[in-house]
Amino acid sequence: MADDHYQTLGVPRTASAEDIRKAYRDLARKYHPDLHPDDDAAKEKFKRVQTAFDVLNDQSKREMYDRYGSAFEGVGTGGGPGRGPFGGGFPGGAGGGFNGDEIDIESLFGGGGFADLFGGGGRPTAGSGGGKGRGKRRAAQPPGEDLKTSLMIPFRLAIEGGKTDLRVDRDGAVETISVTIPQGLPDGARMRLRGQGMPGTGGGPAGDLMLEVHVEPHQLYRRDGDTLEVPLPVSLSEALAGAKVDLPTPWGTISLRVPPLTSSGRRLRAAGMGVRHANGSRGDLIAVVQVMLPEGADAETVERLLDAARAADAAGAGPRARLQW
Repeated sequence: MADDHYQTLGVPRTASAEDIRKAYRDLARKYHPDLHPDDDAAKEKFKRVQTAFDVLNDQSKREMYDRYGSAFEGVGTGGGPGRGPFGGGFPGGAGGGFNGDEIDIESLFGGGGFADLFGGGGRPTAGSGGGKGRGKRRAAQPPGEDLKTSLMIPFRLAIEGGKTDLRVDRDGAVETISVTIPQGLPDGARMRLRGQGMPGTGGGPAGDLMLEVHVEPHQLYRRDGDTLEVPLPVSLSEALAGAKVDLPTPWGTISLRVPPLTSSGRRLRAAGMGVRHANGSRGDLIAVVQVMLPEGADAETVERLLDAARAADAAGAGPRARLQW
């Protein structure tokens, strides 16, 4: 299970930006590998702290994380500076954030921050064991180029989430890879697939694959944000007397109550049965009533229905009584 970034930093989900930065500074002091060159557990803890901070310190990334939970790892909004056509580096990926074993303490504390925070003069080099063996850090090799492509997925897959295959062409070498679609992914969402771009040179890491996902329309269901809308055909008798009717949803078939004397166009709401996300948020499902007349009725039956309808019309104000300019 993916780490909860709020738990990693020890802050509530309502924490302010300053609370997040303070928690990060405190944990960085405690676990930074330059202070624990032989402690693999501290190094791993620092990686998790850095990843959590990279997400929660960026407002747009934090909003996406709050929305998609652990599925945020693959979903992007395209905002912010960074490498690649969509900008905005993701935690642990190209374009920003902590990148594995290469730890730059000056970038962590804004240049010279190590001495300010820990009360020292010059800073030790990661893995140097304090003041011994100081020297220049080996420059990291540049990563491979990012690739950009798009993918069309079925409406059902976008709502429910799941895996799908994607063919990637790297200079004529075509490979099929598996892509995990987060639950509730919207049309036009952008995903960064780390390490799936062009290979690096000289031992450098591979670039990323920037994927724009489009969703095929459904023949009946329509999505508006996290709300799903579907037409609900009901018979004339069900509309007059009221009824409980079955309605299929992405989360199973439900029984929906149609009140007596329901007209076409009435909107019936099924709370929580719309678009869902990994963080637990749920949209609603709106069923729009469509009253269906009995097409197979014989002439005598239709005549009786017509007589009853005319009598009902005469007793009321009429369907257009309130229609005015």
